[in-house]
Amino acid sequence: MSLMVTGFYASLTALLVVTLAYRVVKLRRSQRIGLGDGGNSALTLAGRVHANLIENAPIVLILMAVAELGGLPAFYLHCFGTLWIVARLLHAIGLTQGQGGYHLGRFWGVLLTWIVIVSLAFVNLVHFAQGLGKGL
Repeated sequence: MSLMVTGFYASLTALLVVTLAYRVVKLRRSQRIGLGDGGNSALTLAGRVHANLIENAPIVLILMAVAELGGLPAFYLHCFGTLWIVARLLHAIGLTQGQGGYHLGRFWGVLLTWIVIVSLAFVNLVHFAQGLGKGL
């Protein structure tokens, strides 16, 4: 079985990672800050927006790949993948516009990200339990 659906969302995630990294690089160059944040709050914020995506992407993409390999129908994988991308866009926009404070986009981005992670974990645990029932 291929990982075409997971590969699609991994690719979208990669494009978002590069976009957010570019924001950091652009700020570094304009402020002439080679390492760290130089006390620049905009650079600190841009770095956190990027880092938060990097912190969450591996577990989501691993869980998606395991679910896809376990036979989860493409429809459900697309639901999880779409929700993941929407969540990360909401989070990036909300964290940026809220300047690190509360923002509705940040709130929903985090909540939806956690829903995707917990739901995919549950799907994979159920699949594992079904395998145990079959003598695996």
